[in-house]
This record gives sequence, structure tokens and C-alpha cells, in this order.
Amino acid sequence: MKLGTIQTLIIATIAAVLCSANAPAGGGIEVGILTCNVVPGSRVNLLIRSTADVECTFKNNGVTEHYHGETGIALGLDLSIRANEKMAFAVFAAADDIGPGAKALGGKYIGGQVSAAAGLGIGAKALIGGGAKSIGLQPLALESSTGFGIAGGLGFLYIEPK
Repeated sequence: MKLGTIQTLIIATIAAVLCSANAPAGGGIEVGILTCNVVPGSRVNLLIRSTADVECTFKNNGVTEHYHGETGIALGLDLSIRANEKMAFAVFAAADDIGPGAKALGGKYIGGQVSAAAGLGIGAKALIGGGAKSIGLQPLALESSTGFGIAGGLGFLYIEPK
């Protein structure tokens, strides 16, 4: 289902309001794009659990922050063989410090995840979470890959500053 401009603006506004209501004192809101690439050869599929190492970049108003971590399915079904995996998250995060290079997005994010591949693959994640410096909301992540199979369940993304 493709969201129109109005629906996207409504989601962004709701997310910003939710984050500002929970914003730490003296902090602010970070809005940007978090892109993650799965490290080739790091994926491990154990049928009901899968993991893969990721390298991520957050871009916000010309500032770039780098993260590394792990993603996968904590509980679900992963019957896939994938390569060239990429994810992009729209980020709305309330943080203690939103200054350049604060790297406040480090933390644990969990939620629903589904993907399918038959040559080219697509997927979506809806994750929420945060860390010691932030309360974050990533309402939707889109992912692309090459491979074959299906996966779905309780997904996770754990990232920390590089």
C-alpha cells in the first residue's frame, strides 16, 4: 500500500508530537534518515531466529553519524537466503543532546517485520525503541535485497555509535 503525501505528513506529525511529549529535559527532536547495510557474510538464519551485522549512517541537516550493530528476527520465521540487504528508516527521535555528532540514536529497537524475495526482495519494518540518550520512533523502514524466500516476525535493530 503506497502512502500519499497527506498520510505521510500525518504520520510524521503524530510521531513528532509523541516524541516531543516524551522529550528529555533540555533536549530536542532529531529528524532524519537512518540507512543500514547488512555486512556481507554476517547473516545467520536459524529458522525461527535470524541475525546479521549492520553498518548504519544517520543524516540530519547535513550532519552524518555512523553506527554499527545487529538486526534480525528475534522470534518468527525466516526461510530466506538474501544478499545486498539495505534498510532506510524515517527517524523521529527525542534526545538529550541533538547537537552535531551527538550520536543519540544508539539503542535497541523492536517491532514487526516482514519481507519476501524472489530474485529481487522487498520488506518493511515498524520499530520503536531507544537508548540511554534518546526515545526514538521509526514508524516505517523499507528494505531491499536480492535472494529467495520469506521472513516475518518480531524484528529488532540494535545499534551503537562507531
